[in-house]
Amino acid sequence: MQSSLSKPQPTLQNKSGTNRLLSLDFFRGLTVAAMVLVNNPGDWSHIYAPLEHAPWNGWTPTDLIFPFFLFIVGVSITFALDGKKKEGKGVIGKIVRRSATLFLLGFFLNFFPKFDLTTVRIFGVLQRIALVYLVCSLIFLKTTPRQQVSISCGLLVGYWLLMTLVPVPGVGFANLEPATNLAAWLDKTIITPAHVYKPAKVWDPEGLLSTLPAVVTGLIGIQTGTWLRNTRPVAEKIAWLFAAGCLMTLGGLIWDGLFPINKALWTSSYVLLAGGLAMLGLALCYWLIDVQGYRRGVLPFVAFGVNAITVFFLSGLIPRILNLIHIAQPDGSEIGSKEYLYRTFIAPPFADPKDASLAGALTFVLLWFGILWWMFRKNVIIKV
Repeated sequence: MQSSLSKPQPTLQNKSGTNRLLSLDFFRGLTVAAMVLVNNPGDWSHIYAPLEHAPWNGWTPTDLIFPFFLFIVGVSITFALDGKKKEGKGVIGKIVRRSATLFLLGFFLNFFPKFDLTTVRIFGVLQRIALVYLVCSLIFLKTTPRQQVSISCGLLVGYWLLMTLVPVPGVGFANLEPATNLAAWLDKTIITPAHVYKPAKVWDPEGLLSTLPAVVTGLIGIQTGTWLRNTRPVAEKIAWLFAAGCLMTLGGLIWDGLFPINKALWTSSYVLLAGGLAMLGLALCYWLIDVQGYRRGVLPFVAFGVNAITVFFLSGLIPRILNLIHIAQPDGSEIGSKEYLYRTFIAPPFADPKDASLAGALTFVLLWFGILWWMFRKNVIIKV
């Protein structure tokens, strides 16, 4: 009799015949749904603490969402590119084109609707995804797993030393404060204050220097994907993933004492913490969905996962469009149609404004569930 832990790795086959790892699509979909939830509260002035980012050092559940996605990008690279290492310039050209497309989509979100080149933010979430995908793909194609581990360790230690030992020009000493750290100085110098996320404070959570440790988040995903794809028994793969995830999480918590966990700076301790938790999350999904065959409630999140970039882009674009449509109020003032819909149909039943704000975010996510479920049933997958 064959146990569930010795069975071949199951996959989901769509109508086009393409095999996909179901747990990976579920984990990606869960992450993107969480992104949409925290990015679209009904009222930005009233948000529950777990759905907000930590003010600076420290972390909340929301701070784990973006690194989870970059981790998933890394895992996906192993499935998409493993058989293409011998294609040379052809596959590299595709990687560069996809990275450029992602970067330009993110830039368009920053550009719309003001279309002001003097103040547009250069970097952002999609731009960081683009850069991490580009660098991690090239590293995956050109290096061995052992070399990838060495690169990861070198980047994390090197970034730690840069941020904590190199004096900041104009400040005179190394520090990790928002406006005076080395990463903020580099953004101010190269990008200029007008084109960062926080012009008044002159720092950008997706700035230049912090992209280096973000690449390691993708490389941790590559290592995880490589391990999942090997021919070892399923039980051994899962056990090692859980062990590695626990050790990495513990390493991040220990390193926090020397290099604080900080999403805006994407500190090395933050990379280990988020990477370890992401590894544990995917290992759990893999064991439950692909090994044990658990399916209840899985497919709606898979629908999010197979069109992840599409829903992230449109969920950022549509509220901007709605806010361009103004609706007159009884007092003669005007508000955007998004705010009008929230005030009229969602907020009134709730006494606590935080409950109303959460209801607004959940409503937006549920609307996307309906759209993406229809697309999934019709096998509509928009590739970016």
